[in-house]
Amino acid sequence: MEETMKRWLSVTIVATMALGASPMKEGEKVFKGYCWGCHHQTAEAFGPSFATIASKRDRGQIIAQIVDPEHTFKTLGYRRNSMPAFKDLNASQLEAITDYILSFKGKK
Repeated sequence: MEETMKRWLSVTIVATMALGASPMKEGEKVFKGYCWGCHHQTAEAFGPSFATIASKRDRGQIIAQIVDPEHTFKTLGYRRNSMPAFKDLNASQLEAITDYILSFKGKK
């Protein structure tokens, strides 16, 4: 019984660690594939940095801007829209990139 409990605990710890690391890795992967050309994590580039976005936007606003920037840019305070819509990202990828962006809140 004790050996089974140790094995279960080990599997649980490994699975928890893997799941905890996975969203950030997926978010970084989406960042590199879709966002890196215009956005950087903490430095302003063509678009605002993730640190700036995270300090000004909530989860819903970030996702809306990613999938439908043509209809959200004015409500977010931008004068023009130069961001393309990324409608081919699935829900998991959207959550991962949003988590990744929000992880830069308070960083410079």
